[in-house]
Amino acid sequence: MLLRKATVKDAPQIFQLLQMFAIEGLLLPRSMNSIYENIRDFFVYEVDGKIVGVGSLHIFWEDLAEIKSLAVLPEYQHMGIGKKIVKACIEEAKQLGIKKVFALTYVPEFFKKLGFKETDKSQLPQKVWTECIHCIKFNDCKEIPVLIEL
Repeated sequence: MLLRKATVKDAPQIFQLLQMFAIEGLLLPRSMNSIYENIRDFFVYEVDGKIVGVGSLHIFWEDLAEIKSLAVLPEYQHMGIGKKIVKACIEEAKQLGIKKVFALTYVPEFFKKLGFKETDKSQLPQKVWTECIHCIKFNDCKEIPVLIEL
């Protein structure tokens, strides 16, 4: 078992894992191009050469970053993998001098256990006006914003 930064060769497995959750409506879809363009944002959790968990830290502004594309294969859930990925993202944010990290999630309780608090999307204008505005779910978004101050 290994938590590490993603490499370019991981992109196809990252895509497949995220696509599985996107098809179920649990994550927004990511294109292969988007994964390649943002590969440096990703952490992967590997078991016997297979990526079973993924998450990314995307910088928005000098003091704001988002945890995105957090997913763990169903058979590996409830084993602490998602928690380890989130903690790695938070640690990287601290190293970069980021003051606030947020996520948009359907599972706010998971993040609350890690110290996040629910917030309002109005507190995240960089996200709303650069990405959310272009999302097909913009007018009917059910994701709950959570935020942690570092």
